[in-house]
Parts: sequence; C-alpha cells; structure tokens
Amino acid sequence: MSIAAIIGATALHKGLYIKQSEVHGMSQRGGDVQSNLRISDKPIYSDLVPEGEADVILSVEPMEVLRYKQYLKKDGWLISNNKPFNNIADYPALEGILDEIKEFPNHILIDADSIAKDLGSSLVSNVVMIGAASDYLGLTYTDLEEGIRQIFGAKGQGIIDMNLKALEVGHSFAKEFIA
Repeated sequence: MSIAAIIGATALHKGLYIKQSEVHGMSQRGGDVQSNLRISDKPIYSDLVPEGEADVILSVEPMEVLRYKQYLKKDGWLISNNKPFNNIADYPALEGILDEIKEFPNHILIDADSIAKDLGSSLVSNVVMIGAASDYLGLTYTDLEEGIRQIFGAKGQGIIDMNLKALEVGHSFAKEFIA
C-alpha cells in the first residue's frame, strides 16, 4: 500500500489524475494485498486496471506476479522481489515461480529485502521496489524523490534520506539487471 501511496502522491504533485483501488486480504495467512493504480493526464473513469492493460506489475512477493500476470500489457514490465513470503504450507517451488517470471521479456527480479537490510531498515524494501520500477512508471526519478519527501516529511530527515537511498539503490540495480 505504501508503494501506491508514494507513486500516487508523486502523480498528484505533478498535476496528473489518479484512481486507486485496494484489496486488503489476510496477507499474513496467505491472502493477497493489492492495489490498482491508474495515472493519466486525462480524467480516469474506473479505478480498476482491465486485463491486458497494465504497464507495470510491481510485486513484493514473486508468487503474486503469477496471480496478476494476465493484467500486463504485451510490452509491460513485471518487477518483483525475488524473496517469497513462505507463509502457506503448500507454497510452490520458488525456482518454478522465478522461471515463469523470467519467461516475460520485460522483467526485473530484485532481492529488495536484502538490499533494505543492507541499508539499515527492512522497512524501505517497498521503496527499493519503486526504485527498480522507476523508469517504467511514467514519472521522472526526480518526481519520485519529491514524492518520497512529501510522504515521509513528517518523519524527519533521517527517514527521508534512508528512503531516497533505497530509491537510488533500487534504480541502480534495475539499470544493471537489464543491461
């Protein structure tokens, strides 16, 4: 949800239209938590992304990519954390999930959890993911930095700086991954 909040705040700051829809499942028991976020320079009439129309699927859990892949445009991007939440007894083999993601021509797999821990806080893994997706969101990197400053401004400069670093490291990783 914080991913959609940061991207949405950034889009609003740029004067764009947004529509967002969220599903809050019991993620700790294997249910999904997802957001549809639509951004446009024209009014948007539905908050749901139609199948085959998503520019980006950004997932903090690899199995979730497979749950929503039918929403992706033919030339869209799948960007996923490569570390699973093994919170269900019959979680499928990770290698098979990652192999299926790799079948998509436009994909990025990133260990956002480890990167966030290396930065000093597992809480910034979502911002690492935004950094990895930043070139495909239709917003500039500078705009995303400003969105982070807006969202985290009340938490102090240290939190802002840590999230800006997470954005930078995620962005750098994605550049190297697709090079």
